[in-house]
Amino acid sequence: MSYGLVWFKRDFRLADHGALAAAARQRPVLCVAIVEPSLWGQPDAARQHYAFMLESARELHAALRRLGGRLHLMVGEAVAVLDRLRAAAPFAALYSHEETGNGASYARDRAVAAWCRARGVRWHEVPQFGVVRRLADRDRWQAAWEAQVGAPQAVLPAGLSFAALPAALQPNDAAAGPMDSVAEGAIVAGRAPEAVALGLDPFEPPRRQQGGRRAALDALASFLDARSGQYRGGISSPLKAPTACSRLSPYLACGCLSLRELVQATRERIAALPQGDRRRAGLSAFVSRLYWHCHFIQKLESEPALEFRNLHRGYDGLREAEWNPAHFAALVAGRSGWPLVDACVAMLRETGWINFRMRAMLVSVAAYPLWLHWREVGLWLARAFLDYEPGIHWSQMQMHSGTTGINTTRVYNPIKQARDHDPQGVFVRRWLPALRRLPDEWLFEPWRMPESLQARYGVRVGEDIAQPLVDLETATRLAKARVHALRARPEVRAAKAAIVERHGSRKRPESRRGRARADAGPAAVQLDLGF
Repeated sequence: MSYGLVWFKRDFRLADHGALAAAARQRPVLCVAIVEPSLWGQPDAARQHYAFMLESARELHAALRRLGGRLHLMVGEAVAVLDRLRAAAPFAALYSHEETGNGASYARDRAVAAWCRARGVRWHEVPQFGVVRRLADRDRWQAAWEAQVGAPQAVLPAGLSFAALPAALQPNDAAAGPMDSVAEGAIVAGRAPEAVALGLDPFEPPRRQQGGRRAALDALASFLDARSGQYRGGISSPLKAPTACSRLSPYLACGCLSLRELVQATRERIAALPQGDRRRAGLSAFVSRLYWHCHFIQKLESEPALEFRNLHRGYDGLREAEWNPAHFAALVAGRSGWPLVDACVAMLRETGWINFRMRAMLVSVAAYPLWLHWREVGLWLARAFLDYEPGIHWSQMQMHSGTTGINTTRVYNPIKQARDHDPQGVFVRRWLPALRRLPDEWLFEPWRMPESLQARYGVRVGEDIAQPLVDLETATRLAKARVHALRARPEVRAAKAAIVERHGSRKRPESRRGRARADAGPAAVQLDLGF
């Protein structure tokens, strides 16, 4: 029997699943997800991403079971899995959503495309974000985004028909479901490998969000119904952001929700709310961030190399030769000496999430006073962020490190940020227990506290709390001077126009301060979807 193979990647849902709907209209379908050891062995992969994916996949499997089908979990490299499936029971066509992922997934997709061409297999890739393959002109991109998010959602046909997994690939325990049985061999259907078998670090944030569509819909409902009223004004605060932000970013990154259903549900709620309702402003701002979400992913789609090298090649060599492993180790350990920075690292380790302003501050501190190159810092944060989205992540890493060549230099002073966004020190004290005994006057600069007061409060700088790695003011001033000196060079300035043409936003949102400059939106978008 001819069937269509539907490959689930980062799209673990049935609602608005364009690839599954397209396949099901043509023929019976076989639904598979592939655990690819080479992808999970990449330096940006983390145990929490794997666990979140499996939680989402198990829930999708249960939803397919209710329709009479299954999600067959395969273990192995994608081309090898496809080869074995085709040998056991040839499929008529391959269906999946387009993916703009990291360099490893891009290489994998190119290998799959070559495999399909060599065997005459048609691969139908369906867009799921407002990202345009082989984009020739950014001038038309905004219209393409609106067309994508405004199109009708994909609907599964009635009487969905499923193909059976070839007998040669059935799990050894035939009585168990494919998501429950034990897998043996390199490429089989069955239970996913343990994270440790894939080489993933055993650490996982104990209070991270749980995967799956049910959790996604619960978060969406609470945001649309109530929490969006805090969105404007709340998302910058490390204290308010955990509830003021939508917290939908990991579900969008894993595909438990589609971008289209998210935009449409938000716009429908805006239309239904009365004028003056605070939620209207919050939800409108949220839609704007969904637009910028795709704007950044488009950058990686158009230039995959930005994951590995400076977007503006004139900045090559700026930091690379001056890597300081001691500074990096202290930052990762939450021992930078700046309380707000270290508190953010502590929260990140516990929850897998911090809000966008604190993310930007972490990158800024790494790039300027600590003078660390963005690539290694970016790999650490990619593993730390549950909602890691490569297209947004690497663009933002470069933007906040000053290597895009087209964005204003953004330098966040961690002491000022603490005073502006945590003036009573509630956030810092929550995540840094050693500082709870300190009075407000010493909380954000405890290293200035006389030794007599350290003894009084039972806190020793350099032991209980870290001494700052560098003098913040001096190091930041020198770093900015080096970046600006490079930026002022004629050859660096000359190359800027081509980057703006290729990657700059054409959107000119109006604001109370007047017409915004080109590519102004990134100042408001969250690093790694932390919305």
